[in-house]
Amino acid sequence: MQLFRMTWRAGYAAALGGLLLGWPTLATGQALPHQTGKIPTEQVALGYETFGASSSALPLLVVNGGPGLSHAYLLPTDVWKQLAQKRRVIFYDQRGTGASKPVQAGAPQTLAAQVADLEALRKGLGLAKVVLLGDSYGGLLTIAYASAYPEHVAKLVLSNAAGSNLNTLVHLFDQVFPETMAAERQQKQPAVVTQAAAEASMRTHFNLLFYSAAQRDLYFKKLGPIHNVGLEPAVGQAVGEDAGKADFTPKLAGFRFPTLVLTGRYDMNVAPLTAWRLQQAIPGAKIVFFEQSGHFPWFEEPAKYRTVVEQFLDAPR
Repeated sequence: MQLFRMTWRAGYAAALGGLLLGWPTLATGQALPHQTGKIPTEQVALGYETFGASSSALPLLVVNGGPGLSHAYLLPTDVWKQLAQKRRVIFYDQRGTGASKPVQAGAPQTLAAQVADLEALRKGLGLAKVVLLGDSYGGLLTIAYASAYPEHVAKLVLSNAAGSNLNTLVHLFDQVFPETMAAERQQKQPAVVTQAAAEASMRTHFNLLFYSAAQRDLYFKKLGPIHNVGLEPAVGQAVGEDAGKADFTPKLAGFRFPTLVLTGRYDMNVAPLTAWRLQQAIPGAKIVFFEQSGHFPWFEEPAKYRTVVEQFLDAPR
């Protein structure tokens, strides 16, 4: 989802485990096709999940945020299933998270390794070209992939993306939620971060990601108890530290595929300035602001999100 920069010492929250909601039905009453599987590589078998049937429409490959999260946090919404009425929508878990475990001993936890995994997934699924949608930290990962393999990117959607350089990312938590952040910093740090502490910090972070308190509560209701999610803080920390050394900003001017930049107007995790800079740097990129959303416009404004994304996907290249 996002660059989930937690206030607890490990620095990053992690993998949301296997959440599945009910699948929608097609107009004929037929169940929407749903598939899970694994793509083997030398270092890890990459777990993926798809819904929707293969068609002449370009597949949408959704790259989740984190780092250190599985794709499950994205599932408490019908948006992806609605988009899958016309095309195949694909999720996968980044190495060391969710269904993409275990990882071979000694295998790197780096941004470059994640780019290689994404390419292995594309090849394994037999996809010549894809539409990439990168959510939060996944935005940086899709930018890195598009820089390395532009020939396989038909279109790019950057959804509340962490940008092209993590060091230029603007967080607004301290300015907007000073009491919450102060309380987090004042908590005594244990010698070893427990699972319970990690889950509590993750819940606190999620609480700050919404424009609407009602939408926040609905999200947690659909997500279920926070202890149902799996945390991989070591993965998040390792990948985050490595990704912090990268700067893909010079590459953006060379992007020649249609690009759509999306941002919640009240995103405190990735301030809209990041989206604005991306749109300005990528030739021909379009930007859409979601005026009643924080970091999760796909949940807080699902109808608008679906319409905007679908129109972009359906538009001729």
